[in-house]
Amino acid sequence: MEMGTISSWKVEEGGSFGPGDVLAEIETDKATMDFEAQDEGILARILHPGMEEIPVGTPIGIVVEEESDVSAFANYQVVVAAVAVAEEEVTTIAAPAAVQRQVGVEHVLSPAARHISQSKGLDATGLAGTGKGGRVTKGDLLQALASGVSMPTLSQTPTTTATTTTIPVPVQAAHTAVAAAVVPVKAVPVEMIMTEGSFEDVPNNNMRKVIAKRLTESKSTVPHFYTTVQIPLDEVLKLRKTFPVKISVNDVIVRAAALALRDVPEVNQSEDNIDVSIAVATPGGLITPIVPNTHTLGLHQISTKITDLATRARENKLKPEEYQGGTFCISNLGMFGITEFSAVINPPQAAILAVGGGIPTIVPSKDQKNKPQLQTLMTARLSADRSVVDEPTASLFLQIFRRYLTNPELLLL
Repeated sequence: MEMGTISSWKVEEGGSFGPGDVLAEIETDKATMDFEAQDEGILARILHPGMEEIPVGTPIGIVVEEESDVSAFANYQVVVAAVAVAEEEVTTIAAPAAVQRQVGVEHVLSPAARHISQSKGLDATGLAGTGKGGRVTKGDLLQALASGVSMPTLSQTPTTTATTTTIPVPVQAAHTAVAAAVVPVKAVPVEMIMTEGSFEDVPNNNMRKVIAKRLTESKSTVPHFYTTVQIPLDEVLKLRKTFPVKISVNDVIVRAAALALRDVPEVNQSEDNIDVSIAVATPGGLITPIVPNTHTLGLHQISTKITDLATRARENKLKPEEYQGGTFCISNLGMFGITEFSAVINPPQAAILAVGGGIPTIVPSKDQKNKPQLQTLMTARLSADRSVVDEPTASLFLQIFRRYLTNPELLLL
């Protein structure tokens, strides 16, 4: 963890607190943690009110022992932060003075910016662009117009010289030629249409930023390859009806994957234990709580454990050791109506299993004597790290995984 965000302060300025009292809630990479006081004191000054990213180690408040000392810090400001802000303002103001581009003159304006500048008769090539290579975008031009930035008018368009073109004709009339004169086209004024609408800019929280950073690194550095299998779920659905307690199809999938990892340990990230992570969607982002020693648990135990972890994950009450680690991950989007998808590996794990929903499908019989059957087919796609797992190993894992789901009575042993 390098950055953190203060979600809220539980003690106001001038308020007293004792050992164990919660001073503030700190939003970390994956959860919101309580920042507890180690001793008694008075909060004299809050340096960072909250809802902004703060580097780890940055002072966030001033604590005093005597109430009479509170007034001494009433107008206290962090000097380092002020200097940094001042330097940033100087840089921002000075930036437009030196316009450096990495694109040709004909590509300085984006198509939308060129259209607007031509319709207004202004030369916008001198503006500082924020686009790739220094290109002037539509937003740059609209901001300059709104700010009243002075721009030169466009120069007169050069007069087009009429030319004569010789057009080839059939052989029998090759001695003749047709002269075509270029007819000047009168410019038609085009009314500028503004497509901007109202919107709300909602900043990403720390969890979503960390997820985006880590999965981008994974997709860029981990050589992904994919293997897919379709599995009939009819036997699993029959098992659910006869099972003495309520279990979900996802519980059966987790149990089957854990036993397949036991049989094919090369897909598992660890040789010592099998800890399956379950992807859970929360309002703040995706989190993967862990079911420890999954292969040793029965279906009812797995169901109880997943329900508890998912509930506390949505309430931001998981402990770090409950979502950090894991040796294999399962992401199931079947309950959202998704039939199949490809998941991104979560390092240092070597694979992740993407599971879709069951779809009723007509399947032809293996011999021509029997009629086609209606089966509920589920698509499971394994994303594996090619530097750790090879194609035959991934195929073997999916074969065994399929065998457990087509013969679910093996999961009861």
